[in-house]
Amino acid sequence: MITREDVLHIAKLAKLKLTDDELALLQEQLNRILGYFRQIEKLDTERVLPMTHVLDIHTVLRPDEPRPSITPEEALKNAPKRRDHYFEVPRVVEKT
Repeated sequence: MITREDVLHIAKLAKLKLTDDELALLQEQLNRILGYFRQIEKLDTERVLPMTHVLDIHTVLRPDEPRPSITPEEALKNAPKRRDHYFEVPRVVEKT
């Protein structure tokens, strides 16, 4: 069972400021979710095969094999800015 203190801890980790009403609602919702998990735990899944997808699908990707590619010069021919064999882009992280 999720307690009010559990919800407060989760809210602190998520950096959320919740009102008393929101705390109560979240506590109720989380306990309901856990209740559904308890129901699922009661099911006999002994003969159920594990699956990776709910649909019977298979990968349609090509095999991962080496093949010829473009040269760095071809890749960079339309680059607005470049440095050696790389694209040069504006800095997005400030130095501290």
